[in-house]
This record gives sequence, structure tokens and C-alpha cells, in this order.
Amino acid sequence: MNSMMNNPRIFLWILLIMAGWLNYEAWTRDYAPHIDASAIGQTPGAQAPDLGAAIPNAGTASAPAAPGAANAAPPAPAPVPGAPASTVPPAADVLAATAGVGGVPVHVHTDVLDLDIDLKGGTIRRADMVLYPKVKGEPDRVRLMNTDPATLYLLQTGLTGPDSGARPTHLSEYTSAQKDYTLAPGATELRVPLTWTNGDGVTVTKTFIFKPGQYRIDLEYDVDNMSGAPWSVTPYAQIQRRDPEQKRSFITTNAENLSSRVPAYRDGKKYSKLKISSDTDRNFSADVTSGAWIAAIQHHFVSAVVPPDNTPYHFALKTDGVHEYVLSAVGPATPVASGQKATITQRLFIGPKLQKQLDDTGAELDRVADYGWLTILSQPLFKVLQWVHGLFGNWGWTIVFVTFLLKLVFYPLSETSGRSMAKMKMLGPRMKQMQETYKDDREKLGRAMMELYKKEKVNPVAGCVPMIVQIPVFLAFYWVLLESVEMRQAPFIGWLTDLSSKDPFYILPAIMAVAMFVQYRLQPQTGMDPVQQKVFMFMPLVMSVMFAFFPSGLVLYWVTNTILSIAQQWNINRRIEKEKAKRA
Repeated sequence: MNSMMNNPRIFLWILLIMAGWLNYEAWTRDYAPHIDASAIGQTPGAQAPDLGAAIPNAGTASAPAAPGAANAAPPAPAPVPGAPASTVPPAADVLAATAGVGGVPVHVHTDVLDLDIDLKGGTIRRADMVLYPKVKGEPDRVRLMNTDPATLYLLQTGLTGPDSGARPTHLSEYTSAQKDYTLAPGATELRVPLTWTNGDGVTVTKTFIFKPGQYRIDLEYDVDNMSGAPWSVTPYAQIQRRDPEQKRSFITTNAENLSSRVPAYRDGKKYSKLKISSDTDRNFSADVTSGAWIAAIQHHFVSAVVPPDNTPYHFALKTDGVHEYVLSAVGPATPVASGQKATITQRLFIGPKLQKQLDDTGAELDRVADYGWLTILSQPLFKVLQWVHGLFGNWGWTIVFVTFLLKLVFYPLSETSGRSMAKMKMLGPRMKQMQETYKDDREKLGRAMMELYKKEKVNPVAGCVPMIVQIPVFLAFYWVLLESVEMRQAPFIGWLTDLSSKDPFYILPAIMAVAMFVQYRLQPQTGMDPVQQKVFMFMPLVMSVMFAFFPSGLVLYWVTNTILSIAQQWNINRRIEKEKAKRA
């Protein structure tokens, strides 16, 4: 117990460990080791797996399709022994990786999305976020889907079948009545229909449905079978992404590169991310029924495919083990009798991780705003922040007010702790005298101090309890500020124009250093020699340097919390001194 009586040391070491952990997190994001595919599951000298070779008909993003490929359906998958009868298992022959791009684009513009949909396959090959600039104040918008060979990112959808007959796959040619579609002001939806026919009486209308303010895209296939024979189709969707290694600096890392760009899925029960360099995940395969989806996630943005509920689908991943992957969702066969029609639906999402819209699109799709192991705290904290933001309209003042609310919640604990520290500080002269008296006998010094604590009813470790309790809240705040797109480029006051990035002029970290020094001076310093005192007086500067590269919203939270703690401790010290004066 005696070894724990030096509250300033405990207090500052906790802060140092916490800041070191956050720096370690950032470091591992920036400098994760590069994994060479040739070292994964191969013998020395073997070539890295070729994603295009693993998926027949694959080519480059700009390569033309082979003759006759426009209406040729890939061979149907064969049943897998032991698989549910209604589930179509994945097969390399079903899904071509990079083919299906290079046709004439149909341009779609809504109030939030600017897209190009390729008439070859109906592939979404470009998606710009109208409301989200890459850099605040500059014209370039965040782009998700694109056909750049270095960063290829496509969302491909189609229908295949159980035979070699023509099907509207993502290799097929569609037609469109218009080349440009714009969501009109006041309109409730925008429908973009693409038409395909096999020439034998079967017509498929593939319709993308957009709604104002929404990043969810509803996809409908209307199948009209007038061929005189039964027809069967199997829906599928796949996300293909090629993400080369990023060049990053620990100090100047772009916030857009902080989050892993990885495939993810929910199997109806749990959410998981996939590591394409992992031997296990490279063979990922899962049968799902309801509440399931696949997604490609990155910092603040996501693309996803959500199958209809109560419909068996099969998820699978194919990857080169380094930078490129294809994450697919294959549905059940749907028979369409001669003279009959059928409708097949899917939901897509391309946009920012706006949690309300994500949750409305798919079950727990909002989990892609990944708060890690502190989700249980971060999600309710975000909901409180979002509600308060509705009152203030400014995320900075929202953080300040929510910090005040949290201080109220922890007030009883902080009051007890503060009173204990105030009493410890008042006992400082007596404790110093004991240290001089028993400087050669640490055992007697310990017993004497314990007797003093017992007599004065002081708990020497109570001062660090509030800090320990607040560490999870602090880390939850860190993840909310880092991952919540709602705070991306959010301004506060003056120079603070983006709470999700570091303070450009380091003013908040400087204020933090001053505030922490004042807080340190309010703590009992008994038991520290002059060298220790100098070391811990310098600690606020060390902490502020560490925090200088954290999101400014996080520093704002810590500065606000520290100032409130100073005010509370000063008030407690003042009241205890008055109580002592009355007893004298």
C-alpha cells in the first residue's frame, strides 16, 4: 500500500501507458509488415497465385471480352456434397474477376452520388461521393468504384444459369433508353433500367433504384420468359478490389489511409473481417440465409451487397494473397416457367459509413463503422453524441457538452477521489517529517504512514480510481472520432476545421500541456524526491507531444475533461480547507 501512495506517479504512468498504446495502434496500422504472396502456401520459387487464372475469363479492366462472350453465361456450379439443397455453392467458373468493363457507361447523378454504370454487364465502375471532398475546400470528391488498373474497384452483378445457354451475366451487353439519368428535385426515386434479351423470347430488365439522400441502391431483375420453354437463373453479386500497398508516414499519415481496406461479411450471426493474406481466409466460404451481407471496407466508406432475407446465399472469397480479392455472394436458382415472369432483388450500398442508413440497409451493417473491441462502449457513446449534435449542430461543442455529461456521471467517484487527494496534500508536511525521521528504516516508515492514513481516514490509492475507470471511455472516444464519418472534416472553431485530423497548429496540445501541469500541481506530491518531481513535471509536455498527432476532437475531449477536473479538485481543496479551519 505504501508503494502506491504516490498518486501523481500512478496518475501519470496510466496516461503514459494509454498514450503509448494508442501510438502503438497507429504504428501497426502504418507499418504492418508486407506479406509476399510467394511465401504463402507455396514452395520456394513458386509464382504467386494469379487471381485471373483462378477465375476463368478474367482479364484486365480495359480488355475487350472474347468473341461471343457478350451473351455467354458462365457454366453453372455443380452441387457440393453436404451443402443445403437450396444453396448454390461458389465455383470458379461462375464468376469472372475483371471482365465486364469497357462498354458504354450510363451516367447517374443524384444529390449524393455520381455514378457510371457500364452497359457491359451493368457493372458499377465509378462512384463519386458528391458531398465528400477528398481534401476539405478542394473540388475532387472521394471516389470508390474506379477502373484504374492500379486501384481497380468494381461492383459486378448478374444472373447465371444451370446450362450453357445465354444469361445476363456481368459479361453481357445491355441496352438503355438513356445515357444520362438525374434525380429530379422533389422526386421520390430514380429508376435506371437496363435491358437484355437472349433473342429467343426471354427479356431481363435490370433496374437500379436510387432515392434522394440515400446511398442504398435497390437492384431488381424482372425476368419475362416468353421463350416457350422453362428457364432458370441464379443471381450473384461480387465486389472486386485491388489495393496496392500504401506509402505512409507515422507523423503525416493521411486519415483516409488509417483504416484497413479489407473484405468483411456478416453470416447472420456475427460480423467478421477477412485477411486476404491468411491461408484460412483465402479459402473463406459460408452458407447464409438471413441477416447476412458482404462488404469492402475502408476508412469512413464502404461498399456492400445485401441479399434478401430468408433466401439461401453462398459467400466466397478469392484472392491473390497480397493486394487483390473478389468477394462474392451467389443466390439460389430461380425457375421461370414459360409464359411467366419473376422478380429477383438485391440491395447494394456504396457510400460513407452513415450508421442509420447502414442499419436500414442490412442487419448490423452499421458494424462496418468498426470500433473494435470497445464497440460495446463506442456505439452508445456515438448515439449520445449524435443526439447532442442535433441540439448544438457543431461536433466540437457536442464533444465539450458530452464530456461535461460524462463528468457528471462520474462525479460521485471523482468527489470521493478528490477529497482523498486533498487530504493527502494536507498531510504532506507530516508525511515529509516522517520520511526524514524514518529515512533509514522503510518498514517503520510504512507502518507509520499506514497508521496516519487510518487515523485521518485517507485512502492513498483512491486518486487513481477515476483515471482507471475513464480509460475505457477515453479509448471509446478515440475510436468514435477515428471511425465515425459523421465527424469527418467537421469544424469546431477558428483554426480547428477538421476534428478527425490533428490540430494543424498544435494549439490544443499546448493547452493540454498547461492544463495537465496545473492538474499535476493540485495532486499530492509527497514521497517523491527532487529528481522524480522534475521528471513528472516534464510529463505533461511528453503527453502533449504524443497527443499532437491524435485527432483534434480527441484532444478537445481530454482538454475539456482536464479543465473540468481542475475546477472540481480546486473546489474540493477549498472546501476541505474551510472544514479544517472550522475545526481549528
